[in-house]
Amino acid sequence: MTSPTLLFDLDGTLTDPFEGIVRSIQYALEKMGSLMPAAEDLRWCIGPPLWDSFEVLLGTNERTELDRAVAFYRERYTVTGLFENALIDGIVDCLAALRDAGATLHVCTSKPHVYAGKIVEHFGLSPYFGKVYGSELDGTRSAKAELIGHILRQEGIRPSETVMIGDRKHDLIGANANDVAGVGVLWGYGSREELAAERPILIAERPEQISAILKI
Repeated sequence: MTSPTLLFDLDGTLTDPFEGIVRSIQYALEKMGSLMPAAEDLRWCIGPPLWDSFEVLLGTNERTELDRAVAFYRERYTVTGLFENALIDGIVDCLAALRDAGATLHVCTSKPHVYAGKIVEHFGLSPYFGKVYGSELDGTRSAKAELIGHILRQEGIRPSETVMIGDRKHDLIGANANDVAGVGVLWGYGSREELAAERPILIAERPEQISAILKI
């Protein structure tokens, strides 16, 4: 693939956000008067939009209640949880190699872009990315299919020249919905089985495998 545009998921792909996200979910559930699962039982919540996770955790699809839970989550996340995070080993070298080979890189995350931008900047990843694309605070474009379509239009790029890279099925479902090639990564929160079911062009076990597979 010559000079592709690569869209990188954030949570679980560029960084490991386990502590910050899980503790903030537990905080929100406590505020909502709900049962608070153990941290490990909330690993599945890393990746999907927050509203989807709270719908399952609270057993309701009442938007007012879900909005309350998201607001409580953000009370903690925006102050403390945002930076309870760690870079994935080898990801910086991967990004540098891709950029130096001529690829254009953007962040594509269900997380609100106002938070995602702070994380990218905090970890020194800004030089590798053109833009940080994410959802709005009200949940608009939190679905990857909608967000990827938005990026294609905003950047004026063709699906055939674009690759979505992420650790959960939501990334690959969004790619498929837009006729974009998908790459699944195994260092995040999705299993090989979860990723393989969405027919990615590659499932990478280590960051350095991404550039090799794309032949750049």
